[in-house]
Amino acid sequence: MKPVSGVGLNRISPEPQGLAGTAGTSSRTVSGPRVGVVRNPRSHRNRGHEPEAVNAANVLTVAPQTRDELATALAGFAEQGIELLVIDGGDGTVRDVLTRGARVFGTQWPKLAVLPKGKTNALAADLGLPRKWPLADAIDALSSTRTEIRRPMIVERTDRDDIHAMGFILGGGVFNAAIDAGQVAHRYGAFQGFAVAVTAAFGIVQALFGLGASPWRALAPMRIATNPGDHEIPRSSHGGSGFRFACGMSTLGKFPLGMHPFGKAGSGIQYLVIDAPLRRVIALVPALLMGLDRPYLQRLGIHRGAASEIALQLGGNFILDGEAFPPGDYRLRQGPELQFLVP
Repeated sequence: MKPVSGVGLNRISPEPQGLAGTAGTSSRTVSGPRVGVVRNPRSHRNRGHEPEAVNAANVLTVAPQTRDELATALAGFAEQGIELLVIDGGDGTVRDVLTRGARVFGTQWPKLAVLPKGKTNALAADLGLPRKWPLADAIDALSSTRTEIRRPMIVERTDRDDIHAMGFILGGGVFNAAIDAGQVAHRYGAFQGFAVAVTAAFGIVQALFGLGASPWRALAPMRIATNPGDHEIPRSSHGGSGFRFACGMSTLGKFPLGMHPFGKAGSGIQYLVIDAPLRRVIALVPALLMGLDRPYLQRLGIHRGAASEIALQLGGNFILDGEAFPPGDYRLRQGPELQFLVP
């Protein structure tokens, strides 16, 4: 589900016609509660494969082509009283469904299941989902009542009323360069945790040895404040006033490759902020991603914490679950408690 101009869902390709491939499919008849399935045929492991065959009248599958069609489909699911909403795609598909579904379901969401079919599936990793989880098995899991609660971040623009999104991982500053590098890694066949490792290694080399206007060493206009009181998070003597090197925020607890980038930040919206690309700091990045936590880190311009709300003033793009959104003033807060099925 690729956004146009970096803002939300705008177009989803229609279902491919006449394409072979049945990996992970099931022809079992599934009976029980009404189920709605949103399938993104452009997701990495959906391309070239027919939709999974579940022969049951209570399973309703859609593959909307625009975000308006997605909203309409979700409204139809709500009118028909679905008890389970299945998201067949990657992190970007999850973001788009949650964003458009917020106006439909409010705080009364059905249970959700994720079929991890994207290039990245951070939410699936956090939930401990298997790489291949057939649709019929996900539907069967509804009867087991095993769920995990997750709260996405609500991202609202405060200087203009044109962006409202929900997602799980937000990054600013150098994360824009990391996303570009990640796309290169995907083109060369690196996906999931391996793509994360390749991108991190490439970024460390670039940030350590990059010269001049390298995007891997650039500072970005950025102000980050936490509630209550909108107190700006601490700033070291490194970098420049009103600028930071990187910020990352998430409500997830587990990440691919066993990473713990937020350390013991606490509950709520966790954040990791780096003031400047000091070479000593860059050399610590692998250990930071694995959870390194020492008192001296703050003196080096490395800040961790958690808050219920965060105010962001960003002079550059930021990344939400893999896609770019424009500069501006934003407020992040915790979204509703969503119940995700797990095997």
